[in-house]
Amino acid sequence: MGKSGFLTLIMMFRGVTNLNVDVKGRLAMPSRYRESLVELCRGQLVLTVDRDGCLLVYPLPEWERIERSLMSRPNMNRQVRRLQRLLVGHATEVELDGQGRILLPPPLREYAGLEKRAVLVGQGNKFELWDEEKWAQSRDVWFREEDEDHDAGAALDSLTL
Repeated sequence: MGKSGFLTLIMMFRGVTNLNVDVKGRLAMPSRYRESLVELCRGQLVLTVDRDGCLLVYPLPEWERIERSLMSRPNMNRQVRRLQRLLVGHATEVELDGQGRILLPPPLREYAGLEKRAVLVGQGNKFELWDEEKWAQSRDVWFREEDEDHDAGAALDSLTL
């Protein structure tokens, strides 16, 4: 067992899953992750905000590692202090219930615009939780930016001096 009393396991979260948020603000975690989350962190997760307008969902032991690292930085640095305020200040512990659902706190739901349709995006050690429409718009922008960056890079690569 690790320092926090949890098994030290490595879990990689990947893929995109469309989900519904119910009228009480609950979200059912995809069944393919539930057993791993129970083994990895006893179903205890931490939600916090992300600057892109989504929520970050961490297994508790992973969040504790990140939180320790973040809080060990000198908060005299304005950027560090801002990051501590935003990430740690909004961090909220939630737990999978008997049906594999988590309750999304109202302030975090409001921040991310989560009302009915959501998208859970695996990001290795964590998930991102997006409003479905905001996810689609952001994804399309990222693809366009990637195409533009690729085109600009290809044009530069083709220049020979």
